[in-house]
Amino acid sequence: MPWATTRMPDTVPPPSEESRRSALQPRNRRVKALSSEDTFGKVFDGNVVKRFGEFLIPYRRQIYMAIASVTIFTFTQISVPLIIRYIVDKALVVGAGGERLLLIAVVGFFFVSLVNYVSNYFQTIVVAKMAERILNDLRGAMYGHLQHVSLAFMDRTQVGRLMSRLQGDVGSLQEFLESSIFAIGDFVLLFGIVFVLLMLDVQLGLLTLSVLPILFIVRVIWLPIARRAFMHARQTNSIVNSALAENINGVRTVQEMGRQGVNFDAFEDKAADNYRAHIRATKLAQVMIPTVDTLTGLAMAIVIVVGGNMVLDKALDLGVMVAFLFYVQRFFDPIRSLTMQYTVSQRAMASGTRIFEVLDVPVEVEDKPDAEDLGVIDGSIEFRNVTFGYVEGLPVLKNISFKVAPGETVALVGPTGSGKTSTMALLHRFYDVWDGQILIGGRDVRDVTQESLGRHIAMVLQEPFLFTGTVFENIRYHCEEASLDEVIRAATAVGANDFIQRLPNGYHTILGQRGVNLSIGQRQLLSFARAIVANASILVLDEATANIDSFTEREIQTALARTLTGRTGVVIAHRLATVRGADRIIVLQDGEIVEQGSHTELIARRGLYHRLHTMNYASFDDAPGDLARLDPAGAT
Repeated sequence: MPWATTRMPDTVPPPSEESRRSALQPRNRRVKALSSEDTFGKVFDGNVVKRFGEFLIPYRRQIYMAIASVTIFTFTQISVPLIIRYIVDKALVVGAGGERLLLIAVVGFFFVSLVNYVSNYFQTIVVAKMAERILNDLRGAMYGHLQHVSLAFMDRTQVGRLMSRLQGDVGSLQEFLESSIFAIGDFVLLFGIVFVLLMLDVQLGLLTLSVLPILFIVRVIWLPIARRAFMHARQTNSIVNSALAENINGVRTVQEMGRQGVNFDAFEDKAADNYRAHIRATKLAQVMIPTVDTLTGLAMAIVIVVGGNMVLDKALDLGVMVAFLFYVQRFFDPIRSLTMQYTVSQRAMASGTRIFEVLDVPVEVEDKPDAEDLGVIDGSIEFRNVTFGYVEGLPVLKNISFKVAPGETVALVGPTGSGKTSTMALLHRFYDVWDGQILIGGRDVRDVTQESLGRHIAMVLQEPFLFTGTVFENIRYHCEEASLDEVIRAATAVGANDFIQRLPNGYHTILGQRGVNLSIGQRQLLSFARAIVANASILVLDEATANIDSFTEREIQTALARTLTGRTGVVIAHRLATVRGADRIIVLQDGEIVEQGSHTELIARRGLYHRLHTMNYASFDDAPGDLARLDPAGAT
């Protein structure tokens, strides 16, 4: 992540009023909340179409080619009944030079059929490729933006909702993009058929089109009912999927507490509601098909009865009547397609709104325009009158000030909620302070680039996160240029080399998602090795040994001591061995520093640290691996 800084003099002046106001901005700026997951929106949303159009600009040539292909394909469909009409009429005048005309008509028919096939194939390929590229660009834009949004946004947003937008909503826009280009052809075909019918015979054409008001009335009645049914079906589907995901993720707890039967009954109720909703939606969806088929049959009956009489009376050519029958068969196809496009468009507008909400999420922690690279630093840390919180008006840290000298190891301890982990988050500039300054190497973190700040700070968290990939790739995740020898040395330093060598392919073993094929302790050891490979000036351990057994912890204490040599260390820990080994211990309570000093000094003062030690830490002398009583020094 990028971070900010300008070179500060040895004696740093107090922050100006302007810088104080700047620091307060993240507190006063609220992250835009994501809207509800509505299935349908407007049929046409100008803002969504305009924003989506920006992603179409690089593919203008392909769009023009697709529209041209769709148009040519549509005109060939309109031309075929006219050619058939010509053939029928000319077949009746054979003997008067009709054979040559008939041959020309047959050749023309095959030529139009060939153009129809080629244009149809071309439009399908062009539209499919273009849609995939555009949607790939859209997903890339969303993914890239989410890599830089502030943690404040991620803290408030469900991962499942973001995944829904990255996958489902983008898929809805893809469906809209493909169908809307074909909808151009549907409109051309619809109006083209109406024009040709009236051109061939106005009277018969108007009689044939007289069934359209019936279709219009049916649609006006059907549409709102069907819309509500479709929406309810999608909503119940989301409820079922959510319940399914929750129970799969919590299957251990379900089995532990014997909730299988209760959970199954609750899930069955949701599934039954989903079933009923889908049955109703399916029934309503099928209403239009027999309606359109009935109207098609009625229109053909009009052509046969009225047109047949006109042919018998010599008022209409037989070929015209045959052409009318073909056009009536095709006339309702674009109407059926455009009815489906109506729903697709509604869904796409809602999806587009949700997608662009994600792209519009402000990046609260940004580099200044003149932010500099942090360069080489001595590893010193200073918190100067820092005030910070996650909710406006409820500060977690209150006017905190302390210094950490280069190469010094400082431990932060205190009850749950005292602000320990928040301190570390500010150090790495995951958030900006409300007031005050944080200095790294004598420079304000807001004046340097976040990328350069990240190079100087390595963090080991309580719950290590491993990515799908090899052990080697995970250890050198922070430093991709690290060689295999460097990775092996780091793993050996933390005692991980032995178990890695026992894996099927050693350092080239593929780890599952989040490293599920390793124990928690093994995953933590890999995160320690990752921090060592990063070779950062500052090493932050946030409850890093909480999930490691006592034997393993003793093994890595020596390795950590070697790792911290020449580096600044900041440790949040409830393990007594780690706290005792720190050069200085800072005790926090309710967001304020209440005491600091060495372990011996703090015990002698008989203050909060002494009480914490007496209540919890002392128990580790007899049972250092006991993880059941860590609450007073838990993560904030």
